[in-house]
Amino acid sequence: MRNKNLVILILIIFFLPLLPTIAANDGLTPHFMEDNERIQLIQNDAERRVDVIIDGKHFTSYIYPENIAKPVLYPIKTASETFITRGYPIANRPGERVDHPHHIGLWLNYGDVNGLDFWNNSEAISPERKDRYGTILHKSIVKAVSGSKEGTLEVTMDWVDSKGNVLLTENTTFIFAGKGDKRTIDRITKLTARTDVSFTDNKEGMLGLRMARELEHPSDKPEKFTDAQGNPTDVPSMNNEGVTGKYRSSEGLEGDDVWGTRGKWMNLSGTIQGENISVAILDHPLNVGFPTYWHARGYGLYAANPLGQKAMSSGKDELNHSLKNGESTTFRHRIVVYSGKAVGDKDVEKDYKAFTK
Repeated sequence: MRNKNLVILILIIFFLPLLPTIAANDGLTPHFMEDNERIQLIQNDAERRVDVIIDGKHFTSYIYPENIAKPVLYPIKTASETFITRGYPIANRPGERVDHPHHIGLWLNYGDVNGLDFWNNSEAISPERKDRYGTILHKSIVKAVSGSKEGTLEVTMDWVDSKGNVLLTENTTFIFAGKGDKRTIDRITKLTARTDVSFTDNKEGMLGLRMARELEHPSDKPEKFTDAQGNPTDVPSMNNEGVTGKYRSSEGLEGDDVWGTRGKWMNLSGTIQGENISVAILDHPLNVGFPTYWHARGYGLYAANPLGQKAMSSGKDELNHSLKNGESTTFRHRIVVYSGKAVGDKDVEKDYKAFTK
């Protein structure tokens, strides 16, 4: 009996430290999570996704399904797992809008690259018109590293025309962090030209988020928006119950007045089922076109567009950015998701200084 107990004790001592690894490898919630893996990146090649888990809760996922025209982060949640992004067109939720099927989660692309529209491409585009649009193809996951303070995901993509010719290669690093009621996403994107490339001034760009219905602006009138190809999209009037969003820029502008203005950051605040939520996008001084113009609409499109200056400024500014074959440009942004408390200018400014120091 004494020998049997000794064997059991040895087995416990040997296997106990391995339990967190076993659980993680089996896709189970890591109940014995080590301190150095608070922020976990779980790669799932079969489902074409990388899940980001912070303190045991799902924050977001990098997804690259074959039926959408670019990889995106979708969905994005607060620290208490409240959705801040719209569900449509992947997982519709009751009461939300179903316009603009190309607005999915968080993405980065542009409306005119060598005459091709990368922004508006989706399954809604008919085959006979596809030659006018560009697609961003996921190529590889270079690195997916978990950690105690941040998780890092490095990916490569190709910006291609309808025939598969590569215009740009993209190398993007996502840095995920968060503690308490705050979450952050850094997106650092290097675009390298594989032919001479022109980003012709266009309002459809560049870093975009499509927000949950509750974070839209209340609106009592239908609207119509036309893309660069001249295609109109109707945005109908809807029930405003529970809709509480309001934009505020670093320049002190609020609401619909922020559209087409410049600012180093933007903050969108509202409540979802009593939870105070703010989502800030921070521009970086090293970005082309800094400070960015804001393509921020009350119906839920929340985008920073540093290159589309002519349409935003009513012709006062214009920027036709270009790259020679082999040249590169890098865009740096931080998205901050606050929850649980009201967030003011001082809070966002503090985080902006931390991002740009």
